[in-house]
Amino acid sequence: MTKKVALNKIVAVEKAVKSSSYKRFTKVHQKLQKTALLSGISRIYRPRDDDGDLLPAEQTRVQVRAQDAMREVTEELTRLFDVVATKDWANMQARANVEVEGQVLLENVPVTYLLFLEKQLNDLKTFVDKLPVLDASEVWQWDENQACYATAPQETHRTKKVPRVLVKYEATEEHPAQTEVWHEDVVVGYWRTIRFSGALPAQRVKRLLDRIDTLSTAVKYAREEANSLKVEDVKVGAKVLNWIFASPQG
Repeated sequence: MTKKVALNKIVAVEKAVKSSSYKRFTKVHQKLQKTALLSGISRIYRPRDDDGDLLPAEQTRVQVRAQDAMREVTEELTRLFDVVATKDWANMQARANVEVEGQVLLENVPVTYLLFLEKQLNDLKTFVDKLPVLDASEVWQWDENQACYATAPQETHRTKKVPRVLVKYEATEEHPAQTEVWHEDVVVGYWRTIRFSGALPAQRVKRLLDRIDTLSTAVKYAREEANSLKVEDVKVGAKVLNWIFASPQG
């Protein structure tokens, strides 16, 4: 059973809920612009020989994930949408359905909430448009363990300069040997590198933008329909005044 709340209580908390939601929304949006927090890497070194140098592994974890940001924004805005909807449903009579792709997504929506929804969809479009996308130069696969995208392991080698001696002329009784020292790059180990990213595929972001545009158009159509509805006049003035100024009985 849906819990009923007095309208004045909804109005009283609406401003505070809006302020809190917009602050959290802005904070999440700003975090996503810090690209360093979206990137991760794992590098493990393996020497070629048993007596080769041992180098420490390198690892940077992904601290911000676009999927988590979308989930956080969804959770935060749900309360705001519900508070405003509760107020508008009680206040307004002009309503219309929001239909998307032939299906009714929202029924009997007040015109004031449609105006609010238009604004929120514009903000969401800005948010989605700025979502980080994966580097197109890499091939990415979803990594369940890291809960983000990862590249296939790439192995590169580490070299070390080893001195070599070139004997130009052998030593004789009269002259010492003539030599030249040079350095050769010798492979001494291998790096296995995996890149991680908390960004999203570009196709995913495009689909999200398309869905927002589709819903925005549907909301605008619904608003026009709601504004054109015929609303019966509410006549309460005479009843109130007649009660106030009614002649006393007896």
